[in-house]
Amino acid sequence: MALHDQTRKAVSGDNGEIAFRLLGWYDAHHRELPWRVPPRALAGAQPDPYLVWLSEVMLQQTTVEAVKSYFRAFVQKWPTVEALAAAPTEDVMKAWAGLGYYSRARNLKACADLVARQGGRFPDSESGLRELPGIGAYTAAAIAAIAFDRPAAVIDGNVERVVSRLYSIATPLGDAKGEIRGQVEHMVPSTRPGDFAQAMMDLGATICTPRRPRCMLCPVRQDCSATISGDPERFPVRLPKAEKPWRRGAAFVAVRGDGAILLRKRADKGLLGGMTEVPTTGWTARIDGATTAAAAPFPGDWRQAGRIGHIFTHFALELDVFKAETDSAAPAGHFWSLAHEISGEALPSVMKKVIEAAIPGATKKQRPH
Repeated sequence: MALHDQTRKAVSGDNGEIAFRLLGWYDAHHRELPWRVPPRALAGAQPDPYLVWLSEVMLQQTTVEAVKSYFRAFVQKWPTVEALAAAPTEDVMKAWAGLGYYSRARNLKACADLVARQGGRFPDSESGLRELPGIGAYTAAAIAAIAFDRPAAVIDGNVERVVSRLYSIATPLGDAKGEIRGQVEHMVPSTRPGDFAQAMMDLGATICTPRRPRCMLCPVRQDCSATISGDPERFPVRLPKAEKPWRRGAAFVAVRGDGAILLRKRADKGLLGGMTEVPTTGWTARIDGATTAAAAPFPGDWRQAGRIGHIFTHFALELDVFKAETDSAAPAGHFWSLAHEISGEALPSVMKKVIEAAIPGATKKQRPH
């Protein structure tokens, strides 16, 4: 039986019609993604739960385009969950550097360790998946639907936008979660729930976009009350965002005669936990740190090398960057990283900005001399 006919046989009712049209559109217009098994290939190749899990963790708070290269690199290094579990945590953090939200990397490693100890198989239910480190409601639903064909309500930002417009949900988004979930649960078909989840996400990413949605190309425009009313961009309704506080601090780039840079590892817990950094002052999301050379990790000819800004989820940060040359031994808790090794260190984006301000090009990949 053709895929289209199978889908028609499995859906019914008003919401079933929406699912039918959406799946037909997905069959023809789905995005080609490195972690995705396209709909017509599913008959002969089931999705690998490891790849689905890895992609979904990476995609949390991160764009598809940013994730593609990281995903390919991870799979090349660690093609199975057992391989990832066997990898040193430091190597995983280095491979994650630049992708942001670093608690995801720590939870990724912890989850791989646990799954590997349990025989390398992921649970096939939402409840079982939620028992694993770093897997919340959305990720559990996505893995259950896409990897195991469970009829789960998969709701990310794209899906929230699509459903808010379909039903003209006027409740502000923060309070509309339950209403949106109820609508999605009624829409999920009993067949092809994984394709349905990905179709909803693709629709939001490519057609039902936040600005200037392409409603004339939408497969469910005849069902969309926001399109019918002529004002789809009104939805989802959002309350004004509170302005992010600014924090200040200083960062210190010490350079050895051979070009090595002084680094240290941050504490495993908290912001940027487990990542590598140059010495910096005690700024946090709540307090400023010192901003002058007096706070340097050791005395030296510290000269201002610039100033960088960085936006975190809950605050913005401005760091004054100081640079000094020295041939001293690394202070306790610090280490020297050779110039050709810097690009491979577990440096978060904010620290790459700091180093680049002091030494342009230093974080780019270099050949050893």
